[in-house]
Amino acid sequence: MNRREFLALMTATAATAGSARMAVAQQSQKLKFGYILAPESQLGAGANVFAAEIAKRTAGRFSIEQFPNSALGGEVEMLKAMQTGTIDMAFITGAPLPTVVPEVGVFNIPFLFRDAAHAHAALDGPIGAKALESFKSKDLIALAWGENGMRHITNSKRPIASAEDLKGLKLRLPQSDVMMAAFKAMGADVSALAFPQLYSALQTGQFDGQENPIATIQASKFFQVQKYLTVSGHVYDPAIIFVSPDVFGDLSDADKAAFVEAAKLAGQASRKFAGEAQAKGVAALESSGMQVTREIKRDSFVSAMAPAIPGYEAKFGADLINQIRNAAST
Repeated sequence: MNRREFLALMTATAATAGSARMAVAQQSQKLKFGYILAPESQLGAGANVFAAEIAKRTAGRFSIEQFPNSALGGEVEMLKAMQTGTIDMAFITGAPLPTVVPEVGVFNIPFLFRDAAHAHAALDGPIGAKALESFKSKDLIALAWGENGMRHITNSKRPIASAEDLKGLKLRLPQSDVMMAAFKAMGADVSALAFPQLYSALQTGQFDGQENPIATIQASKFFQVQKYLTVSGHVYDPAIIFVSPDVFGDLSDADKAAFVEAAKLAGQASRKFAGEAQAKGVAALESSGMQVTREIKRDSFVSAMAPAIPGYEAKFGADLINQIRNAAST
């Protein structure tokens, strides 16, 4: 082979390699993935794992572009946007889910779960699987459960240790009729507000308090505008990784399996992050200047919300509520 033939061969090889790289690049599909919290949060931890797993499991044919901090809107907006195909994916916390599938509101009942382990036992079994499946009829694909965390009360007025202390407190709640009914029964002055507006509403005094997991309180810097923290653990707040039917329907069977497995690992990552924040975050918030009430009179809260129970049983069924209450934690 002479020099001219060698150069011609090298040029042809380089052109072929360049064309192959271009073909791969053209085949890569970028998916928009939204969530309401900061990247340094339980949802961000899950989103990072999901992005890494999808890149690995599909050999780079799909890439995840994250939109944290409500960049794609509030959670109700993102759910609607996935139904219409405007956005591809989202990690949605538990409170707004009943706006799409009302039956899932059973998980919002305060003091239903003893702790996170109890909640995991219920959600990882047949009850949780059936709930995920129910979103298909609403033009949403629920891939896997993740976690927002156990919710706790903060406020700017006074320590909260019993239901009596809630009376008259202007409390922001998420868009959950189930939670609204319970806190009204306990005497709080409650209103719903989308999460993106919450910090400024607390800052201006529109609300005295709110309730969220420890990781969210930290990530959203609510300690800057709230003085008192009550470790109430009144609601376990799950989260779900969703994908729009338009995206999921176009996937091969192998890619569908890859998305489900990646979502399960992402859900575990969010649970791990939320659990660690729960273990360490209370002391950190105390160091930031919050006054912490670590023990509550749980029975007083449960007794005070008793008027809401018949409504829950009529809506969700006493049998289902009891099944969840009796789910064995491992």
